Amino acid sequence: MSNQTLTIVAKIVAKPEKRALVRSELLKLIDITRAEKGSINYDLHQDNENENLFLFYENWESRELWQNHMNNSHLAQYLKATEGAVEEFTLNEMSRIG
Repeated sequence: MSNQTLTIVAKIVAKPEKRALVRSELLKLIDITRAEKGSINYDLHQDNENENLFLFYENWESRELWQNHMNNSHLAQYLKATEGAVEEFTLNEMSRIG
């Protein structure tokens, strides 16, 4: 599995009154993550109808390199900055099948 590209879909739902904060903190992650070893793409989306819903679509060269990303300090800083501001968070590790 470590030789297979890993796709990550991360869904973040901000509390309505904290949407601007969460958006700002998510945007800070993009450039630093795109520069990380193993990052193929790291794209942030905001739902057109529910402005509180954000989605990261990511591809990584391997699960190991993605796990390195997950342990980086910028993610810890994001979690601290958005503590109590996120209503829902789900993350799916996926493999392309077609």
